[in-house]
Amino acid sequence: MAWDTYHTVTGPSADTRVGVDASSVALPGRLVGQGWREHARDGSLEDDDVELLIPQDDVEDPELSIVIPTLNEQLTVAEFMSWCHEGMAEAGIRGEILIADSSTDATPELALAAGARVLRLPKRGIGRAYREAIPYARGRYVLMGDADCTYDFRQIKPFVDRFREGYEFVMGSRWKGTIEPEAMPWMHQYLGTPITTWLLNRQYATHFTDIHCGIRGITRDELVAMDLDSDSWDYSSEMLAKSVHMGLRTTEVPVPLLKDRNGRVSHHKRRGWLSPFQAAWLSQRSLFVYGPDFFVLKPGFVMFLIGALITLPLSFGPITLGPIKFSLYWMLLGMTLTVTGLQAFLLGCIAQVLFDYRGRARDRWLRLFPYSRSVVVAAATAVTGLGCVIPLVVYYLTHHEQLTLRASVQDSLAVTGLTLVVTGFSLFVFTLVLHAAASATKRSVRRSPVSI
Repeated sequence: MAWDTYHTVTGPSADTRVGVDASSVALPGRLVGQGWREHARDGSLEDDDVELLIPQDDVEDPELSIVIPTLNEQLTVAEFMSWCHEGMAEAGIRGEILIADSSTDATPELALAAGARVLRLPKRGIGRAYREAIPYARGRYVLMGDADCTYDFRQIKPFVDRFREGYEFVMGSRWKGTIEPEAMPWMHQYLGTPITTWLLNRQYATHFTDIHCGIRGITRDELVAMDLDSDSWDYSSEMLAKSVHMGLRTTEVPVPLLKDRNGRVSHHKRRGWLSPFQAAWLSQRSLFVYGPDFFVLKPGFVMFLIGALITLPLSFGPITLGPIKFSLYWMLLGMTLTVTGLQAFLLGCIAQVLFDYRGRARDRWLRLFPYSRSVVVAAATAVTGLGCVIPLVVYYLTHHEQLTLRASVQDSLAVTGLTLVVTGFSLFVFTLVLHAAASATKRSVRRSPVSI
């Protein structure tokens, strides 16, 4: 089929002169004419070039956008397109297929001929392909996946049904569905996915069964609100973490995983044996980065309490309990735990505010740490600490500027005083940062808790 039967647009917007509704694409752009335009000898695009190719029989006002990143999938893309059309017909939904393509083979031509919109992108990574495709998705719902025919898009009706029931984030689950023999490397099936899924569920208090499933759906409004930042495979973990922070109404549907077609080599194998480990590292990094409060908030508070319980009772001298004598060295341990735990707890509060899409964490910490009261408490704590240090300073000045380790009341009280000074200063700095972060990260309040 001749290329001049299609429209080619750059920027992300069409021009009504070629019969395309400009409101159907999100951003302003410019018309570059009809046909295919190559920017390099291998057919790839230059770094700043983005092209949207629109088929002649383009779907108007789609309810569903199937958004698929592709890289040299000419072996399967035509059949994949057929599966998508069959799946949408079975689900009774009007939809578009948007291919975010960075191929150097015939993938874009085959997809376009089968009725897909093709967004031509430089090769930048799967996460960035999704991010750059989001402004072009016109449907109310977005279904994401792969074009390698390992996920059966003829069976998308359960996703559509869940959307129409009011769910905002619908994850596929191979563990609730089926995994065809040889469809998944044993390391992924028995180690990687089960372990990382368990870790996410512990960290985010969720009940997912398959966090790396390649097919998932989300409402377009929530996808835009997520403001995805990942460029590579870590987009998957970022989506899950943010779906929890946003309180999206979430569910899973069983899906089958099919093995690769003969002759097709997976992206991990194309990139070498190290690729799965790199992907796992990036995925786990996202889970940690978008949920740091798990590691610091409650553990920090417990550490702070233990440190305070050790330090404060020893403020006026050593205490002996049976065979154990708690002295100045125990106080130094308590001071370390107190300061470290407090810092961790306060950083955990800030972390919750940074990823607070519902406003609950922000409101809670602002209520517990109002500016005026917190600053006064911080100042009073620091001043009290300085007062506790004064006896030791006086002793130092009256003994010819010399100190010896005597385990005296002055020594013990000074350790408590220094702990209070650090605590007061930390609380003051935290109050400033908390209120600054709360002002900088105000978002619309989400109403529904995550349900999975």
